[in-house]
Amino acid sequence: MLSDRGGNFGIMTAIMIPVLLGAAGLAIDYSNMALSQRQLQEATDSAALAAATALASGTVADEAAAKILAKNFVVGQMANSVGAASGSAIRNATNVDIDTSTSSTGKSYSVAVTASYSLSLTPFMNILGHSTKNITTTSSTTSGTSQTKSALSMELVLDQSGSMGEDTNTCAQYKKNGTTCKAYVIKIDALKQAAASLFDALDQADPQHTLVRTGVISYSNGLLRDPWTNKVTSVSAMDWGTTKSRDYVKTIAPTLGTDATEPMQSADDTIKKNADNTDAESVEHKKKGNSKVDRFIVLMTDGQMTGNSDTWNRDKDQSVRDKCDAAKKDGITLFTVAFMAPDKGKSLLQYCASPGGNYYEAETMEKLVDDFESIAQTATKAATLLTN
Repeated sequence: MLSDRGGNFGIMTAIMIPVLLGAAGLAIDYSNMALSQRQLQEATDSAALAAATALASGTVADEAAAKILAKNFVVGQMANSVGAASGSAIRNATNVDIDTSTSSTGKSYSVAVTASYSLSLTPFMNILGHSTKNITTTSSTTSGTSQTKSALSMELVLDQSGSMGEDTNTCAQYKKNGTTCKAYVIKIDALKQAAASLFDALDQADPQHTLVRTGVISYSNGLLRDPWTNKVTSVSAMDWGTTKSRDYVKTIAPTLGTDATEPMQSADDTIKKNADNTDAESVEHKKKGNSKVDRFIVLMTDGQMTGNSDTWNRDKDQSVRDKCDAAKKDGITLFTVAFMAPDKGKSLLQYCASPGGNYYEAETMEKLVDDFESIAQTATKAATLLTN
């Protein structure tokens, strides 16, 4: 009997089962902790980037709103991993720090998100006196955005053909009864107001005139020339800021027919970039320390390509399309504006506009003013860059 050890197996099994179960529970808990740590880290990464991007793009009003956005983002990202109670705890335990700095080129936002929550452990760990484990991700996830204003060169190609002397539907002066219109704003004056709104927006984005260069080419049946010298008179050369462009636009008056072929060629030649950066615009921007320069042409008409006739000319229309294609091939973004234009004029400008909502159609002076301001805001829109 004393030599019978058959019962030892049962004793050893009774001793080892809790140990083995504890080891299994420990393995499960460590696996859960690693997974939870990674999920929370990804959530804080995404939250920091979302908040910083929202601040730079202006989709949130202020830092307080950005902090709420970041907390909501963390909770939303963790929703599939934790219950509602844990989600509420995560929100309360999430801290968002935002650092805003201002430079000559705009604002930068650095956002750091720290989050934590208690992960429930298996019953086996409870035996060892551990019921929960605090999972925390700290400032190792710091994402930011830099709001920078890219330098730009913009050439306005504006229609001053005879039809620009026609009335708009905006009243300039009412009769004494206050309800009957005595005189309407003519198209050329509406264009001048619209151009002023664009220049105002550009100046607001670049008050020091170190980033924005503008020029204006007005046209009727091509460029206008002095009848004695044949010198082009319908161009305001590219310059820093908007002063010279403003002054020139004030002088344009309706005359003759409509053909944008020559002015589009001139605009392309003036602002396009060459391979070795020796083009005039690259050289001028380099003097101000601008290495990245966006280039834009704003093509506007109230009509269709007729030349000096009264009817649409297919060849002239195609010629303008070809010039638009060439400008886009040269890396220039084209904004186009049809102002109370006929269908063939609208079709041309829809074709010429660069992709991405850069075609505008205005049937009133008020819409034209809004469209020109929108073009300036789009051209100067801050770029959002990820920083780590």
